[in-house]
Amino acid sequence: MTQVTQSDLLIIGGGSMGLAAADHLAARGVGSVQVLDAHDPPHDQGAHHGETRLIRLAYGEGSGYVALAQRAWAGWQRLERESGEALLLPTGVLNLGPASAPFLRQVAASARDYALPLEQLDGPGVARRWPGWRGGAAALSEAHVGAFESRAGVLRVARIIACWRQRLARSTGVTLATGARVVALEALPAGGYVAHCADGRRFGARRVLAACGQHLAGLLQPLGVTLPLTRVRKTFAWYDADARYHRERFPGFSLTDDELGIYYGFPDIDNAGFKIGRHDAGQPLAAGERLLPFGEHPADISELAQVIARYLPGVGALRHGAVCQYIRTPDEHFLIDEPLPGLVIAGGFSGHGFKFASVMGEVLGEWLACGKRAPELAAFGLARFSIPSEENA
Repeated sequence: MTQVTQSDLLIIGGGSMGLAAADHLAARGVGSVQVLDAHDPPHDQGAHHGETRLIRLAYGEGSGYVALAQRAWAGWQRLERESGEALLLPTGVLNLGPASAPFLRQVAASARDYALPLEQLDGPGVARRWPGWRGGAAALSEAHVGAFESRAGVLRVARIIACWRQRLARSTGVTLATGARVVALEALPAGGYVAHCADGRRFGARRVLAACGQHLAGLLQPLGVTLPLTRVRKTFAWYDADARYHRERFPGFSLTDDELGIYYGFPDIDNAGFKIGRHDAGQPLAAGERLLPFGEHPADISELAQVIARYLPGVGALRHGAVCQYIRTPDEHFLIDEPLPGLVIAGGFSGHGFKFASVMGEVLGEWLACGKRAPELAAFGLARFSIPSEENA
């Protein structure tokens, strides 16, 4: 049998959270850290591809995220300074939708509770401020509200992953093994774990962080831990657009439409095109199931085209589309816990996790190394999904 490669700490999954945690641990110099990834990051098999992500502080998903978002913003700025790379574009983010939308109400509440800058506009005011939006009763009317965050913007995902890879390559304490697809995680009687890879390699450590996306639930099931995670196929696409959508003239955005759904988008950055995707809906998939390429599902093009036709008069021909995946919890909040001694899990980021990766690297790295959970992570535990027994109901 293949010898077990031992390290002090083991990270399964070299995506955004795994690499961020490894980067933090490398800076801390905590000992030997082994990172395993089934592919060779950056790649399109996880949740970190697509070039760009929005970062927002007045958080519509809940005010409990705001403190983490603020720390994440500072973390991205620090990574920029240390690396000399432009990783964060302060384009601002416009949150747009009907005044009754819970998301918009929560954005306003988060800004109020944390004294964050937030400019409120009505629909016609949005169209005047950013002519790329179509005004009038057919699109943005007085029934709509816009909440503009000036301290928000766009993260350059591919650059960030490449930056972490470069930093880890210079580290003496962290080793990244690529092509290391973990097919089983064995809990040892005396404590610690051994990860078994499909190619026969084995890696052991006393403490493990599992942040392996679609494979997380299946990896923990044999250990008696059931995770309420589902995998969903998502799409996004880039389009030709006129000068109104250049990054100097148009912010990133989220859009809620009661009829069409929930969408997000980006200005044209470096002539890459105008980018838009749908946040809700999607097609459920089993772990490991093939992602149909963009255009092979009937709704891929039409669900984006309908929003463009209604709201975005200067967006033109489709350039190209892509597919990705969300790993969702039932409430679409994160799932971060230590369900077994020495085994920390991080998953269920539900399409809005990458912006937090800079701070998640810090808090997950500290949890892994020291066994201390940051207070900000308390709400993301597995216990919230427990179903009370009849006798305790």
